[in-house]
Amino acid sequence: MPAIRVQLPHHLYSLARCTRELALDIQGPATLAAVLDAIDAAHPDLVGLIRDRATRQRRPLIRFYACQTDLSNTALDAPLPDEVTRGREPLLVVGAIAGG
Repeated sequence: MPAIRVQLPHHLYSLARCTRELALDIQGPATLAAVLDAIDAAHPDLVGLIRDRATRQRRPLIRFYACQTDLSNTALDAPLPDEVTRGREPLLVVGAIAGG
């Protein structure tokens, strides 16, 4: 299986001191949870920033997109789109904008 490409927002890749786009090898089913586990393992500085440490659910101001689809409310154990698992499209982690 090709590596899954993940693009992080500026504040997260700056904090993790990595590049904007990560290439992650996922063992087993390619799901959001598996990708987030791989990010946490590769970049411990990001643990708890994308998903809550206790509940392991997505933080409210973090969104996930792939293939022009909002995956933010998709179950974390749902399979990722084929285009993402084949490495043709990145999974985008986006910091939502809030305020008034």
